[in-house]
Amino acid sequence: YGGMGLDFSYNIAVAEELGNIHCGGIPMAIGVQAGMATPALTRFGSDELKKQFLVPTIAGDVVACLGISEAGAGSDVANIKTTAVRKGDEYVINGGKMWTTSGCQADWMCLLANTSEGPLHQNKSLLCLPMNLPGIHVAKKIDKLGMRSSDTAQIFFEDVRVPSKNLIGEEGKGFTYQMLQFQEERLWAVATVLATLETIIQETIDYTRQRKVFDQSVLHNQAVHFRLAELATEVELLRSLLYRTVALYVEGNDVTKFASMAKLKAGRLAREVTDSCLQFWGGMGFTSEVLVSRFYRDLRLLSIGGGTDETMLSIICKYMETLPSK
Repeated sequence: YGGMGLDFSYNIAVAEELGNIHCGGIPMAIGVQAGMATPALTRFGSDELKKQFLVPTIAGDVVACLGISEAGAGSDVANIKTTAVRKGDEYVINGGKMWTTSGCQADWMCLLANTSEGPLHQNKSLLCLPMNLPGIHVAKKIDKLGMRSSDTAQIFFEDVRVPSKNLIGEEGKGFTYQMLQFQEERLWAVATVLATLETIIQETIDYTRQRKVFDQSVLHNQAVHFRLAELATEVELLRSLLYRTVALYVEGNDVTKFASMAKLKAGRLAREVTDSCLQFWGGMGFTSEVLVSRFYRDLRLLSIGGGTDETMLSIICKYMETLPSK
């Protein structure tokens, strides 16, 4: 379908390299294409759907977005309210989505909707939804604290009709498909932050080396250079966890626990690194002129988007409870 046929570790290599872009929004937008809106289509979609949606997405000719979160259901995916009711050979969609990355410019959406009245984890399906259909209303581009180069949309659906052949895989399996997509999304997010955190630490070292306070460089203070050494160590530990998780994933293992651990650690470490380093920049760190202030805003999303820290902790706890007692 136009891809190179490489395994998932190559996605992570690309994601890590994209972390060198001095902006969080661009790696995130590319991540939506590569690791959020397309994995389920790649794995479970029909040949016809792949030719219609996956081929131009891989080629970069169209923009994809992921329609999961709603105003009342972010990390709590099971409680989404958007419906797709089967009528003949079409689904009729009503509801809305919130926090949709690239939603203002997307050509199609990988949409999660309720397709039956059954149990919450068995009544959802994924659909390929062209964004130019009647009844789709992009209400607004949301003004955000960070990731300001990324358009984030609120979208409403009013009697939107889409062919039933646009169903990805089996009806009722959407929740399961989306949970699998989340694993790749979370690992992508972890990978994109590694080089960024290293950049922040190095720029802080460079700045504090030349910034003088009380006739000596700020970096000369043990509290400063010890803290930076500690943060650099934490970044390397995160990289090791990511690589281990990716290796297991490529071998076909369930990495839900490790991916959740990595996502949790990445979000918290991003907050820790940006907060500590901004402090060492002093008043300059509170301006919009330096990179550390941009990443302080951009990377705050990592503990919220793609599953909050609290959601990651809940997942980790569930997996720990399945371990055999000693």
